Parts: sequence; C-alpha cells; structure tokens
Amino acid sequence: MSHATSLAPRLHEVQCLGSRGLHRMAYAEWGDPQNPKVLVCVHGLSRQGRDFDVLAQAMAADYRVVCPDVVGRGRSDWLADPMGYVIPAYVADMVTLLARLDAQTVHWVGTSMGGLIGMGLAALPGSPIDRLVLNDVGPTIEWASLQRIGQYLGQPAHWATLDEAADALWAISSSFGPHSRAQWLALSAAQLKADGAGFKPHYDPAIAQAFRAVTPEVAAAGEAMLWASYDQIRCPTLLLRGAESDLLSAQTAAAMGQRGPRARLFSFEGVGHAPTLVQADQVAAVRAFLLEP
Repeated sequence: MSHATSLAPRLHEVQCLGSRGLHRMAYAEWGDPQNPKVLVCVHGLSRQGRDFDVLAQAMAADYRVVCPDVVGRGRSDWLADPMGYVIPAYVADMVTLLARLDAQTVHWVGTSMGGLIGMGLAALPGSPIDRLVLNDVGPTIEWASLQRIGQYLGQPAHWATLDEAADALWAISSSFGPHSRAQWLALSAAQLKADGAGFKPHYDPAIAQAFRAVTPEVAAAGEAMLWASYDQIRCPTLLLRGAESDLLSAQTAAAMGQRGPRARLFSFEGVGHAPTLVQADQVAAVRAFLLEP
C-alpha cells in the first residue's frame, strides 16, 4: 500500500436496524481493504469518526482501519426517536458494521462513549474483539463530569467561520490537553456542518435528550451493569487515562487493573477527559499495545 493511499480515507455507509426502521451509519476506511487485520476506532459522545485521522494514518500500513460516525453524528442519519441514542443500540449497529466488513476478529479503540460501546461488545459471548483500548472511560463515570457535559450538549450554536467555531469548541474542550492551532483546527473542521453562511455542530441536538434522562439512580444501576460487563471481558485491554480526567477517576482506573481483563493502565500528564490520540506519545502508546506479539 502506498503512503498516499493511507492519507485518503474511503467513505462508506451501512444500513442498520433501529426501533423505527433503518438508518444509515457512515464510516471512513483507511488502509488496504483486503487486509484481514481490522482496527475499529469509535469516538466520544458528541464527536465523529474523523477524530481518528491521525491515529488511522499511523496504523493504516498495518490494519484496515474503520472509523464510524455513530448514528446521530457526522455523516450518519439522525434518529426519529431520540431515546434510541443509547449504548445497547450502538452495540447492535456495530455488529451490523462488522458483518459488512466480514471481520472475524477486530482490534478496538474506543474514546469515552466509544469505549463503552467496545466494552458492551467485548463482553458478549463469542465477541470478535480480541484486543481492546479504552480511552478515558470505565464502568464508573463520575456524576460531576456528566453534569459538566450536560451544560453544553445539544445547545444551539452557530459560528460564522471555522476559527470562531474552533475557539468555541476549545472553550468546552480544553481538558483534551495542549494542541497546536493546526491540530485543533483539524479536529474542529469535521465537527462542523454547513448552516447558511456559517457552521453549526455536526450532530443531532436530540442526543442530549437520552443523556439528560439519566438520573443519579439510573446512573448507579447502569454502573452495576457496566461492571458486570467489564468482568466478562477476556481479551487483552489497555486503559488510557488523562491524569486530570474528571470522568474516569484514579480509583476506578485502579479497580479496572484488578478485575475483569485486568487492564494495563497508561496515563498522560497534563490531559483531562479525554486524550485525542493526536499527540505522538498517545499514538505511540496505542500502537505499541495493538502491535505487540
């Protein structure tokens, strides 16, 4: 495969079944489409698959890299029923995607929500995931972090220029850690959808409805189920953590190293929730784990 090929993803779609019919899930694919080694990278709550462009380019010589836009985000359809924006439904969509890819086994990198989807899939009997990277997420999610995210998720926004949008996105994303202006503009561009003479966020604002329906009691019940799922995972697992994360506590990370797959922990100083996997040390940590014998 040529280096030039690795720099340009192929854009595809797959039809998935939801509670009110079919919806399209878009995905970007990098590397040799015939490569039996498949790496699936899944983004966070309000993000989209092009967040992984840097990591995908770094891995495309070794993998067929697939980066979906979870339904309601990026180029994927929006759901008629906002209460369909839940993890079990996303897991079902990913099963459909893996069938389309004809992938018998996969490696998985999941940031935040993408990690929860990966946990759900990896815990299933006969799961195709045989190496798992969880990026700043675990079964226990700190309530204060959920409240912080709820302050901006789904709020109406319009920006006149890419630079204005990038500044606004940085104001709610500075916990991602230091980025150059070029890095942040690249991460911001795919987050935007044309809106008249300017831009708006490239996700369905209605994803906030299911998110805001979570109460402390619902969160506690969900935590118990997530720990039960985590304890069922048997594949080698790497846990990445921003050392200043307000979503994944140091205590939860430590517990994840002691039970279930006994995740190996790698922490990044000066970063909160969540590492973007753009910086060289972050890419190197993922690459070393995925490619080790």
